[in-house]
Amino acid sequence: MARKNASDDPLAPVTLAVGQEELLLDRAVREVVAAAKAADADTDVRDLTPDQLQPGTLAELVSPSLFAERKVVVVRDAQDLSADTVKDVKAYLSSPAEEITLVLLHAGGAKGKGLLDAARKAGAREVACPKMTKPADRLAFVRGEFRTAGRSATPEACQALVDAIGSDLRELASAVTQLVADVGGTIDEAVVGRYYTGRAEASSFTVADRAVEGRTAEALEALRWSLSTGVAPVLITSALAQGVRAIGKLSSARGGRPADLARELGMPPWKIDRVRQQMRGWTPDGVSVALRAVAEADAGVKGGGDDPEYALEKAVVTIARAARSGRRA
Repeated sequence: MARKNASDDPLAPVTLAVGQEELLLDRAVREVVAAAKAADADTDVRDLTPDQLQPGTLAELVSPSLFAERKVVVVRDAQDLSADTVKDVKAYLSSPAEEITLVLLHAGGAKGKGLLDAARKAGAREVACPKMTKPADRLAFVRGEFRTAGRSATPEACQALVDAIGSDLRELASAVTQLVADVGGTIDEAVVGRYYTGRAEASSFTVADRAVEGRTAEALEALRWSLSTGVAPVLITSALAQGVRAIGKLSSARGGRPADLARELGMPPWKIDRVRQQMRGWTPDGVSVALRAVAEADAGVKGGGDDPEYALEKAVVTIARAARSGRRA
């Protein structure tokens, strides 16, 4: 979810939306427009790109209206504005007009930093819209979407949704909206599985889960489905590595409550419970064998072998066999 500063009035004279996450940038704009139209249904909205905002254009847009209607002027990709137009914007920032809200969308990098600094110095309301590149960020986003919708979803359901949908925030938001509209009560992992079975089965983490549980046939089936639907082999080796390492970490950790182990190992408590179930049958030697298999597969999919699919199948079979090694002892 986009983060806002303390002065969170959508009708502030200037709103600065900073970042490269398109969904969050669009939401920042929609929030301002909605607030403006709530205050004045006849609000005039102008949404402009840098090529549409020539020197002098801003002055025309913010000039007093004969009917004194409210205006919202949106400037996208503000970091790409010409030097002359930047001068116009900076001059406006020093004395913004009444009944007009200026929304500047800026990527936040070094380009156009002078305008960014000027807007901040002028006291612009700022909305942070960072690109969500980390799985933990996307997981937090999904949780926030459910909270905003006033609905409860289990941690496992949120993780399953991220695993199934991937990194596209628009698709994640749409999936949450669909689940909230269609499902009553708490949304759990089983519900997500029913709605997104095809995509969830293609998840690299599903391959890893089945492998570390010793379920060879199901792991291979999930692997082939994943590859056929375009999941990158390197993502699968990464998921396998995470799964085996989690087994190793938990098996060597001191006993304790999930919350205590979560802090010690850097895992969420719900994952501790899941890994505890998966680690039955594992031995220290089995973990070592599995880690070597993952390393070999990783090298294979990154150019060290002729057949990435075979490298992954070999790793999955080896990991699943290692998962059952302790049961035979």
